[in-house]
Amino acid sequence: MGETTETDDAADGDPQSAIDAQGERRREELDDRIFDHSAGDKQAGIPFVGAGPGDPRLLTVAGRELLEESDLVVHAGSLVNSELLEAYCGHAELVNSVGKDLEELIPLMRDAHEEGRSVVRLHSGDPAIYGAALEQMDALEHEGVPTYFVPGVTSAFAASATLRTQLTLNEVANHVAFTRPQGKTLSAEEDHISDFVGMGDVTTCIYLGTHAVRETMDRLLEDGHDPETPVGVIYHASWPDEDVIVGSIGDIADKVEDAGYRASALVVIGDAVTGAGYERSYLYGDWANRGSSGSSAENTSEPEASDD
Repeated sequence: MGETTETDDAADGDPQSAIDAQGERRREELDDRIFDHSAGDKQAGIPFVGAGPGDPRLLTVAGRELLEESDLVVHAGSLVNSELLEAYCGHAELVNSVGKDLEELIPLMRDAHEEGRSVVRLHSGDPAIYGAALEQMDALEHEGVPTYFVPGVTSAFAASATLRTQLTLNEVANHVAFTRPQGKTLSAEEDHISDFVGMGDVTTCIYLGTHAVRETMDRLLEDGHDPETPVGVIYHASWPDEDVIVGSIGDIADKVEDAGYRASALVVIGDAVTGAGYERSYLYGDWANRGSSGSSAENTSEPEASDD
């Protein structure tokens, strides 16, 4: 599957047919490039780069290098900080993808690539999180244009940095859920926010849900969740106009409405928002000094830990 093809004439020029065809190929076999490349490799084709949450300094080194070498950057409009575009893309042709469908974007990127131009598709945050990247990549791959991911810093990580806390904390939050509320894209049956909050030791990060904060909190209250459960809403995390609102399930909706925000905020629910009540982790606890020599974690039977 490592070779891109143009074998299905019926799908040529039709992104949906291309997406379906690529999906069928995935069911049959894995892409050889999975085993040939790691996430940091510069590869052939069009990179789908995560621009990070906003601050240009939170762009990865790999992303910056690709942007600096680019001839054409197709970017996610106002979701990407204009300061980043000015800093790293001033030499390149810039195309705003907002308002353009696949039928317009795919030929644009394909033709530029085939002309020998260096093309970068720039998504906000990380393209793997609510980025709608794969459908573009599949459509391009079907037309013989290789693509690959370049990870970025997602807004949940910028939000936790702003809140000066961890999304996972020993005895407070053992899990993290990235989710979105019900609406046009997600049915009521597919909305699991209440389930995640009900687990108790989950930090629930809600994307694309600023407009639905009141509806979401009302549903949580109706489901019997503690109205004092901490909630943080971080508007434009890491941007110059970043704003932080901290409250609870019971009062955060009023606070967000008073601030006037309807979009571009990350909602975080759970005790990790305040960072209160956590226990000392095992990473630097007693087990780290146990073992035959009593000098290092290498001599213990505990697994190596790095994320606590």
